[in-house]
Formats: sequence, C-alpha cells, structure tokens
Amino acid sequence: MNYRRLPAIFVADAPGLDFLNSVATPVDEKVDWISDGRGLLDWLEQAGMVPPSALAALHARYGPADFDAVAAEARELREWFRRFVQKRKGRALGAKDLRELEPLNRLLERDEQYEELVAVSSGGESELELRRNRRWKTADSLLTPIAEALAKLVCEEDFTHVKACEGPRCTLLFADHTRGHARRWCSMAICGNRAKVAAHRKRLKERNKNG
Repeated sequence: MNYRRLPAIFVADAPGLDFLNSVATPVDEKVDWISDGRGLLDWLEQAGMVPPSALAALHARYGPADFDAVAAEARELREWFRRFVQKRKGRALGAKDLRELEPLNRLLERDEQYEELVAVSSGGESELELRRNRRWKTADSLLTPIAEALAKLVCEEDFTHVKACEGPRCTLLFADHTRGHARRWCSMAICGNRAKVAAHRKRLKERNKNG
C-alpha cells in the first residue's frame, strides 16, 4: 500500500517506539512509511524530530538516491532495535544490556549538537534562553534524532511497561503509562474496537447455539 495515503501512526507514547511503529498493518495491508527517502523525510517531519527548515535545506543539497540510502539504514536500525525491544519488553533493563546497544552508541557519536543564546518573547517581554540546536551537514545526519529517541527510550522508559498490542494481526508497540498499567491495545479505536466486535459476535454465536 502507498504509505502516502495514510498519516503515520503515533500511538506509542514514546518516540522511540513510534519509530518502530513506522511499519505496521493499520487495516489489511502492511504499510512502511520509510520505504524510501521521501517517506523518511515525511515521517521525520510528522514526528517532529527534524525542523522543517533543516529538512528543506537537506532536500536542496542532496538527491533522492542519498535519502533512499539513509532510509535503508533507518529500516535496518528499526529492525535491529525491534529485536532488542521484543526480547526485553516486560522486564527492567540493566548494565548487562549495554553491550547489545553498542550500535546505538556509534550512531550517537555522529551527533553535532551545540547550544546558543536566543531571544524569546514571554508575556510581551523579551528574555534570553539557552537553546540546543543541531548541525545538519549530511543526509545521514537524519538518523541522529532517531538514535537519540531510541537512547531516551532505553534510559527513560520502564521496559516492564513496554508492551505489544494484543490485536491478533497487530505489530504495534507502546509504553503503557495508564494507571494500573492495564493498557492492552495500540488504540481503542483500532484494535480495541475490533476486539469488542469479535467478543460481541462470539457471545451472540454462543447464545444462538445454546438457545
């Protein structure tokens, strides 16, 4: 299915997991929102991971083949990290997991962040603020904010509450931030509703059978 027909899915309550959910089966067919370079640029913009001005500047400097190559790297990163999450979801992470995260550290080493003072308006008055920015020198710098999101997931999210949707065909992951950590579905509007309909049909079938 053409990913451009559908907006990307952001239901994970964690940007790192939203990245893993950039390939999914929202209806009947699998959709990969980063199947090529254009898709990667669109997804990063929707996710708010890269400023539109930086995307425009990179788009003017590099061609489709460059972004296609980065998208291929992003897909490899996605599936590598998916295996890491699937293996460890439901339990706390520790120092023993660090060795397998070395590829993520190598990506983070590429980062070119810096801080600058800027003037911002607040309540009609101007004040100074220290803001973190990033230099976007090459097409593959687009992988850096993704790596940052994955690193934050590892360090800031309780993996005991990282779950997979219970929908039979659903592949979406999410961080369960609900009270009591009772969330079961990627979305009540999607898989939750499907489960309700299936349960209702099952009850009717059993009632008719027994009646």
